[in-house]
Amino acid sequence: MQYLTTPEHCFEQITDFSYTPHFLQVDDNEGGLLKLHYVDEGPKDGDVVLMLHGEPSWSYLYRKMIGPVVAAGYRVITPDLIGFGKSDKPTERSDYTFQRHLDWVRQVIIQLDLKDITLVCQDWGGLLGLRLVAEHSDLFARVLAANTMLPTGDHSASEAFLNWQTFSQEVEVFPVAGIIKGATVSPLSPEVLAAYDAPFPDETYKAGVRQFPLLVPTTPDNPASQDNRLAWESLQQFKKPFITAFSDSDPVTAGGDKIMHKLIPGCEGQAHTTIEQGGHFLQEDKGEQLAEVLLTFMNANPL
Repeated sequence: MQYLTTPEHCFEQITDFSYTPHFLQVDDNEGGLLKLHYVDEGPKDGDVVLMLHGEPSWSYLYRKMIGPVVAAGYRVITPDLIGFGKSDKPTERSDYTFQRHLDWVRQVIIQLDLKDITLVCQDWGGLLGLRLVAEHSDLFARVLAANTMLPTGDHSASEAFLNWQTFSQEVEVFPVAGIIKGATVSPLSPEVLAAYDAPFPDETYKAGVRQFPLLVPTTPDNPASQDNRLAWESLQQFKKPFITAFSDSDPVTAGGDKIMHKLIPGCEGQAHTTIEQGGHFLQEDKGEQLAEVLLTFMNANPL
């Protein structure tokens, strides 16, 4: 598999994300290895909080949450998906599949020997994270889902998502920072926008961000649809604490929280909340508030 590695100098101007980088080697499924970057902060023996980002962001998205959660005594791990952030970026769009990404994140859990995980997932972090919860429910202790869903393609996608899907394929230059800006409510500084663009020096690094919108199951015959259906069967048996914290200004995932409340037993009795004045990337708009929701949830549901 051919891949690119974003030069480290591309990240040198980022001043609000000074965490020590860590790397794992993950199997590329073609006989080679890819380098996967992750942040690992807090006590190594602390309860694990695994924060999974989505499209087209990276672990930088969680910078407002990492500090407060670590300060509360927890170990926070935030990987960059392959193709994103400081992780290696395969150059062919065909290299990106739902199953491969699932296996790559699974390798993070296996190699770091993570157990009793509290999952925080948003966007594609939920598509991957909820599948892993379904397939390895014994490894997960709690789940916080924000602006995400696990689609099977059996129901029509929202108009907002279909418009996004079309845009992502037709736009000549994929505007990573512009997408983040357009899906947040609060204004973003030039420095923050530059941080989201940093992993992608030019279009050759963007095969993953281009392909991800097409991997979301929007039809019943999508390659991931049947496995996602099976995952829902498992999630309907998941009784461990599960909370939703969707925002009020995200047309793409609106209503997904109500589906989870209805289908996932662990949602019962939890203090589900709606984050006000939050866009799709609510970690950017309201990261500190989301961290408070998370800590309150964990305190109310101790291991």
